[in-house]
Amino acid sequence: MTDRHRILLLLTPALIVLGGLFLTGLGLTLLRSFRYMPSLGLTDPDLAAYTAILTSPGFLKSLALSLWIATASTLIAASLALASALLLRQTFPGRALISFLFQLNLTVPHIVGALGILYLFSQSGAFARLAHAAGLITGPQDFPALTHDPYAIGIILLYVWKELPFITLILLANMQTLGEDHEATARSLGATRWQAFRHVLLPMLMPGLLAASALVFAFAFGAYEVPLVLGASTPKALPVLAWQAYTDTDLSTRPEAMAMAVIIAAIGLGLLLLYARVGGRNAR
Repeated sequence: MTDRHRILLLLTPALIVLGGLFLTGLGLTLLRSFRYMPSLGLTDPDLAAYTAILTSPGFLKSLALSLWIATASTLIAASLALASALLLRQTFPGRALISFLFQLNLTVPHIVGALGILYLFSQSGAFARLAHAAGLITGPQDFPALTHDPYAIGIILLYVWKELPFITLILLANMQTLGEDHEATARSLGATRWQAFRHVLLPMLMPGLLAASALVFAFAFGAYEVPLVLGASTPKALPVLAWQAYTDTDLSTRPEAMAMAVIIAAIGLGLLLLYARVGGRNAR
């Protein structure tokens, strides 16, 4: 028996349990999204729930908002993480302390961070009151709307703050594995520092960067607690819309909530397939 077969055999019980729970939940969600809920007298599956949400202007606005939040958060966090990793790989006084402080917010739950953003950056928050006390604004209402705003600035700010160290740690681990020999070789052959980074280091880091970015995008697109706390009343992020439909006292909205959940999962699966294709191409 090879090592691969032995590892697979050891993992089989856990995979069966986790796979069974996942497939059972997915199957029930699909059935209910097709309006098959015998407890409510719905025994003839159809696509009415999908038709209802896909033709709803509110759903399309929520989908666009969630895509904006996930895309902006991922791009900003990935760009800053790449710059941070390049900086933190250098040796300088205080590097250990800065690295510790940089990673400290990894232990903070997202909901706690969202409450912190709300307390600090809302128009009734600490910074607005300080600006008013300093005479910079005539009243807290003049402070820029960074929470509960249509552009989801507060949500994006929270996700960037939370996911930046996560991507940075992955890139630092990749850099430590790769070492500096490849860049040194390129420099010895006449490449500038930028050329060595652009044509040697960056392509080698890209698989890890893409993997981390895909995880951040999927999380930011599918999570509901941060948009629920920091998001505007309209339009709502798609996960918030699905959560509210599921918890509505009117049980007839459950199929629509399940249909939204299926669409969120389908977009996540599409992202995974895209990453597998692009990541495989970069690996080659």
